[in-house]
Amino acid sequence: MISLAGKRAVVTGGSRGIGQAAAIALARAGADVASLHLPDQENAAVTESGIREHGRRSIMVEGDVADRAQVEAFAARVDREWGGVDIWVNNAARILVRPFLDMTPEEWHSLLASNLHGYYYGCRAALSFMLPQRYGRIVNVGSVTDIQPIANMTAYITAKGGVVALTKSLAVEMAPHGITVNVIAPGAIETPLNVAVYTPEVRRAYGQRIAMGRLGRPEEIADAIVYLASDLSRYMTGHEMVVDGGLILNGNVGFPAEADPAGASPQRK
Repeated sequence: MISLAGKRAVVTGGSRGIGQAAAIALARAGADVASLHLPDQENAAVTESGIREHGRRSIMVEGDVADRAQVEAFAARVDREWGGVDIWVNNAARILVRPFLDMTPEEWHSLLASNLHGYYYGCRAALSFMLPQRYGRIVNVGSVTDIQPIANMTAYITAKGGVVALTKSLAVEMAPHGITVNVIAPGAIETPLNVAVYTPEVRRAYGQRIAMGRLGRPEEIADAIVYLASDLSRYMTGHEMVVDGGLILNGNVGFPAEADPAGASPQRK
């Protein structure tokens, strides 16, 4: 069991999906957890209940990570009530599936505002606490799509690639100050964010391509987040941790179990 006893954590987008699972997992490990999330009172209450069931403090605030002023006001409240932050998980994101030339400039900028600029605001807020105490863990939630792109998701994938670059550059800059910065790259995960795009055809394709043969669960990403937020990962920074059930690893295309292109029979002993 990883212990985060006494740690103060922030998870953006903590009302559902990976964010909700991460918030509860961090609390289970002993951390107090605060979250800035879009309006979703019912699911935010579920997250808060899950945190408090583990005896930890919780702050749930409605807001938009794409708005710098809201992020700064949220961070100020966490500092006022808890006296700082030790762990910051940038997770809040949107998805947009649209052919590149059909996407409007407004849609492009709106997607990057939450999926990239929001991470920038979160990192700035986190570092304002972490630098003075010379300790901190920043975990950015990316995606395997920056490694294995999907058509019609240019804005989303551009943002995720930017998150990786932000993570690596900050990792180098912050390492001398006792702060690690890592990015976790989930594969195909069952979350509310993906409901509209995971059609039956998409699910069948993933079932064939993922080595483990199934979509992942938010809790499986949350467990990896807890590890990156803990001191077990203290010598690990600037790393993109892929958690995808073997999706990008799997190159199987249906070759038969035994075949000899030269026509010779396989030799067995």
